[in-house]
Amino acid sequence: MSADEIANKLWNLCNVLRDDGVTYHQYLNELTFILFLKLSEVKGFEEHVPENYRWRGFVDEKDNTEAFNRYRTFLAEISNKTTSASIKEIYANASTSLRKPVNFNTLVQAIDLLDWYEEDDRDTMGDIYESLLEKNAGEKKSGAGQYFTPRPLINVMVQLMAPKLGERWNDPAAGTFGFMIAADEYLKNKTDHYFELNDKERTFQKEKAFSGVELVTDAHRLALMNARLHGMESDIILGDTLTEMGKNIKNLDGVLANPPFGTKKGGERPTRDDFTFPTSNKQLNFLQHIYRSLKKDGKARAAVVLPDNVLFEDGDGQKIRRDLMDKCNLHTILRLPTGIFYAAGVKTNVLFFTREKTEVENTKGVWFYDMRTNTPNYGKRTPFTANAFTDFVKAYTGGIGIDKVDKKYHGEIEDTKRKKVKDERWQFITRETITKKNDSLDLGLIADDSISDAADLGEPIDIAKEAMTELQTITKQLQAMIKELG
Repeated sequence: MSADEIANKLWNLCNVLRDDGVTYHQYLNELTFILFLKLSEVKGFEEHVPENYRWRGFVDEKDNTEAFNRYRTFLAEISNKTTSASIKEIYANASTSLRKPVNFNTLVQAIDLLDWYEEDDRDTMGDIYESLLEKNAGEKKSGAGQYFTPRPLINVMVQLMAPKLGERWNDPAAGTFGFMIAADEYLKNKTDHYFELNDKERTFQKEKAFSGVELVTDAHRLALMNARLHGMESDIILGDTLTEMGKNIKNLDGVLANPPFGTKKGGERPTRDDFTFPTSNKQLNFLQHIYRSLKKDGKARAAVVLPDNVLFEDGDGQKIRRDLMDKCNLHTILRLPTGIFYAAGVKTNVLFFTREKTEVENTKGVWFYDMRTNTPNYGKRTPFTANAFTDFVKAYTGGIGIDKVDKKYHGEIEDTKRKKVKDERWQFITRETITKKNDSLDLGLIADDSISDAADLGEPIDIAKEAMTELQTITKQLQAMIKELG
């Protein structure tokens, strides 16, 4: 059975639980608690779970009430009764949303009957969980879309940043840890799942290479589960990057992130004292954190999803953009289509930059690619897939193709190759021009056909005059016809 088929079966079980008052988001949390018990049996780490709480005991229990009561006790006690740090984190402050013992038994039996391996014996648990997270994000009522970035976008950002073995990568607004899992998968596919590494290198990749910070407790729990199911023992901190804690995240080789939109509650500023330009705009603060967290070696790089206001906001926004372009080579901005995130109409971009060794005038100009203007409205009828990025990838790589990007250490391509790409959506704007526009980066959009078509019709006054003349002609013709009819 494929990962998608299993995910659909698990997701459809939520329909069974609706009469128990369980929401989609609560259901995913419940699945996480129960799936991890199953995982402990499949992966062979049941020694960290007290014997009376192990998976087989719940499956074989004939008394639904007894099984459910034991499960509730397990959730309350496990964090204090296990030696596993992973289990402690995942079950921290856990409680069940279920009320009926029969529904708990339904979930347990359904999960136990599923075949977790495909015909090639490939472990699909991680894929299944990713699919469940995506389904939850697609449910508007769950509110989980804010923690989920579309997989095609994540994958292309990872491929263009081209992580390397031995590097340290971080997501300061980790959500469900999708960026770091994709980066890990990218390297696993290039190294036969790290088989060619020695024990020290393999341990580094599993435990130290990828890390994150997540503020929301439920999202943090899902991130931990997602990482463990993908064989990662990453450090995922429950906390706020924009507080003093975030100062310790530094000397990174790379960052991949989609920081949360909006402002801090009450318009308050970050509590960190190392920001030169503290502001109530969270995205601008995250941007400051990200480029400051990178090594100053000319190789450390980042790809970050940010809304349009970051590109044009005055005051601190202008100062932060100028600081970014001084400290880093902001070489590419991708203007993304609208409607691909949880909030319809939100306009977003991906900023690609490299932290340089010096602190001034490192951005000589920015390449812009417009994926927004005159493009399809993505949704159920027009799914957002990797194919949407084909032309952008060609432009970004200067035509050499995405498979060769990893041979360039930090994912940048020489401008000489980029200049040869013929695409109206692809244009280079010099730093001098950007400076003249008050350091605004709200640039690089092509002409909108819908506006052009309207303009071709003529000026509004001329259109009105023509319509009036035509109406008068038709009126005279009707009067003549009436007169003839007598």
